[in-house]
Amino acid sequence: MAELARVFGSDDPLCVLDIGATSASNIRFFTQRGHRIYSQDLIEASLDPALITRDEQGQLTLDSKSFLEENLAYPAGHFDFVFCWNLADYMDETLVRPVIGRLWSVMKPGGQLLAFFHTREAGPDAPYYRYHLSDSADLEMHVLNPRRDARHSSASRPLTLQRVFNNRHIENLFRDFSSIKFFLSRDNIREVLVVR
Repeated sequence: MAELARVFGSDDPLCVLDIGATSASNIRFFTQRGHRIYSQDLIEASLDPALITRDEQGQLTLDSKSFLEENLAYPAGHFDFVFCWNLADYMDETLVRPVIGRLWSVMKPGGQLLAFFHTREAGPDAPYYRYHLSDSADLEMHVLNPRRDARHSSASRPLTLQRVFNNRHIENLFRDFSSIKFFLSRDNIREVLVVR
């Protein structure tokens, strides 16, 4: 985060996309520095029961085409930086690859994306966090528990850890990007910084 703090301290205005749980402090963090920030909670959007459909084998799945028509509808090459947080670990598997593909298209060449991945199986009750940037280059994490959140009471499934990606899976997920760096952090989380 200290390395990224230098980027965000730049005098050049950046266009940032935060696709995790909405954080007022993140919005303040960027707007006070003269950057533009767009915030969109893709996990919450993915819980919309209207997305549930059946595939060719009759199995329940989510309609990724409809999801992308309603979410991430930005022009190509629009963003300098994307915060993906731990989205891939918690999002339904049918949406992960299409979302990463759309992020690639809405990022500028040379744009960066930060994502977090669990390093080992943490169980279905692994906490899902809202992340807050701070001036000290630290990251504050607040646990969100949608099972106790009335907004999610009608959701078709609880918000649980869907999978744990290994390094090879992560590299494959971001194969269209020009570079990828892995950083091991605390709490069994792997930080991944990719460049478009």
